[in-house]
Amino acid sequence: MQSGLYVSLSSQLALDRRLTTLADNVANATTVGFRATEVKFNQVVSDQRTADVAFVNEGQEFISTKSGGITETGGTLDFAIKGDAWFSVETPSGPTLTRDGRFTLTDAGELVTLNGYPVLDAGGGPIQLDPQAGSITLSADGQLNQNNQPVAAIGLFEADLSNGFVRAGNSGIIPNSQPQPVVDRVDAGVVQGYIEESNVNAMSEMTQLIMVTRAFENIANLIRDSESSLEDAVKTLGGSQ
Repeated sequence: MQSGLYVSLSSQLALDRRLTTLADNVANATTVGFRATEVKFNQVVSDQRTADVAFVNEGQEFISTKSGGITETGGTLDFAIKGDAWFSVETPSGPTLTRDGRFTLTDAGELVTLNGYPVLDAGGGPIQLDPQAGSITLSADGQLNQNNQPVAAIGLFEADLSNGFVRAGNSGIIPNSQPQPVVDRVDAGVVQGYIEESNVNAMSEMTQLIMVTRAFENIANLIRDSESSLEDAVKTLGGSQ
């Protein structure tokens, strides 16, 4: 098979992966706490006898670290993170990182997500409050207070997502590396009465989606033309014998 066909196929695999991430980003443009998935592509050079042929690998996904817009809700249990950190919640898939800070309180006083998953403290344990102890206030470092007394603390975590991750739900992330509590960082904190919107720029993502789709179609046409030329060459050479 011609090397050009291999190059085209490698490009299609890369573009297909990018299409998938772009479509997911667009679908979550209004998802609270969602962070867009980007893809880093590398060039792979094959050492041929006559020339170097450059292929594109399938790419490595990574999470955009750009923060989404902060919207004021006034909700006592709505929290937004300032800086590069994550909340941790206990899901059926295990501890999951999220930037979605829309929490609520159960009748038993457990702080949970809208899906009912327990919100974890820095030690990885569920946060327990007293539903009868009055209003809840939050300090910038994540400390929860009732009656002006500290009663718990929301855990803030950081993780090395370069080692890989999987998506969980709409805005959840499960990293391959063990998340670590944020300690002694003045650039990371929590604010009460706000939520973080998705960091997806819907217009930009739609534009990229159209461009990548067209590139995919152009390469498909090139492959068809290449196959047609190869078939014509085989027929011509076969008929000349």
